[in-house]
Parts: sequence; C-alpha cells; structure tokens
Amino acid sequence: MENLLGLLRIRIHRGINLAIRDVTTSDPYVVVRMDKQKLKTRVVKKNVNPEWNEDLTLSITEPIVPIQLQVYDKDTFSLDDKMGDAELDIFPFIDAVRKRFKNIPSGTIIRKIKPSRQNCLSEESSIVWENDQVVQNVFIRLRNVERGEIELQLQWIDIPGSKGL
Repeated sequence: MENLLGLLRIRIHRGINLAIRDVTTSDPYVVVRMDKQKLKTRVVKKNVNPEWNEDLTLSITEPIVPIQLQVYDKDTFSLDDKMGDAELDIFPFIDAVRKRFKNIPSGTIIRKIKPSRQNCLSEESSIVWENDQVVQNVFIRLRNVERGEIELQLQWIDIPGSKGL
C-alpha cells in the first residue's frame, strides 16, 4: 500500500471493426491487465462494433508498467477466441498528472503522442486538461489479428492518504 500512487480509471468506450470469430459476427469483451490486476468488461452479443462504455479502475503503484489489453470472443462450448491484443504505455499520462496543472483553460492540450512502431496507437492521442483534471483519449490498434481498434479514455483519481504523484 505504501507504493500506491493513485487510481487510473479506464473508460472502455467501444470496439471498432473487430474481427469475426463466429460465423458472421462475434461476442466481444475486453480484458485489462496490469501487474497482478485483471479486470474485464461485459460481453456484447453479436456485435463487431460493440459499445461498452464501462469504467474499469486500476491501482497504480511504482514502478509504472504498461497496461495490457486483450479482446476475446465469448464462446459457450469451447475456449474463448482471441480477437487481438495491445499494450498501452501510461507513463506519458502519469508524467502529465505529476505536473499538477492549475488555472489553465479546460481543453488545453498538455501533450500529443503520435502513432509509431513503438506503440499501438492508431491515431494521434492528446493528453488534455479537461474540467480540472488530466484525461487522455486513445484509439488503440489491436495486434495479432486481421483488424480492430478499441477506443478508451484514461482519467486519474487521487486517493487521500496515498503516496500520490
């Protein structure tokens, strides 16, 4: 607990053009892993463009490690099929939160991160000061699959009594 910095809320908005793993569609869900933490969204039946709009919350400790995302197709009578994976480096986001911005206009872009071979971003991602907090909207391209993206948002939550950033 002494290494706890705070909480990271991950809003899993939606999947875009996900792979088909059943005859004409899929029943996707997302698994989010960080260290020993594992969270997952609900299953959206028969939809390759699912809308989850679910908040998952991870405890962030030192050292800061990347978030692993895996998408699966829920199957009833066999193992769930893999529908791709991705990794998200949250260090740039944490670094922006550490700066403790005050009195800057809502909507101010703190930092932009461009897609590259070193990340899974499908388009440029901005870390923004919005409503007195740091948020990052992200479109992630799934790896090890023929197609698919996940749209999500990161938001920091301070915990009273934690080590903090």
